[in-house]
Amino acid sequence: MMESAMGTRGGRNPVRVGNLLTAAVPALAERMIEDAIRREWAQTAGPEAARRSRPGALRQGTLQVSVDNSPWLQELTLRSAAIVAALRKRHGSAVIELRFALGSGRDDADVATGSARADTEAPQGRLTVPERRLTVEEARLVDAAAGQVHDLALKSALKRLLTKDLLARGERPAPAASEQP
Repeated sequence: MMESAMGTRGGRNPVRVGNLLTAAVPALAERMIEDAIRREWAQTAGPEAARRSRPGALRQGTLQVSVDNSPWLQELTLRSAAIVAALRKRHGSAVIELRFALGSGRDDADVATGSARADTEAPQGRLTVPERRLTVEEARLVDAAAGQVHDLALKSALKRLLTKDLLARGERPAPAASEQP
């Protein structure tokens, strides 16, 4: 009886806990592979690529990878066959293809809610930048500018663009064209 509690099958070889869990809850298999891919990403994609990208969800054999800028998006797209081959060598046929997208490296839940969290530790030697939010006046300016657009998708995109611009500048908005000397 004690042997079965210790993870052996009838006194034979020990059984991995991961194998027991995935046998009991098959949906955990992809999640466990996702976790392993995240842990091994630097060895799989290379250290420089790992600093610029982050593996995300694995769904039906497609691994979503967030990349922090366009040049690295292009570079990793060109390297995708080699990365898939490395992933297949480590994880079998769990990963069939990669889908790269520009992203900030935030967690999926943070991206879905549009929130940003301040990491306590900089990933892979990156500097952390304190989070800045729009002032009330800046938010009013963004709403006023986007309020003139009637197409909802375009309005939303414009608001995101203006917000990112103001946050990137880290200062008050530039004066309007009519206010410039």
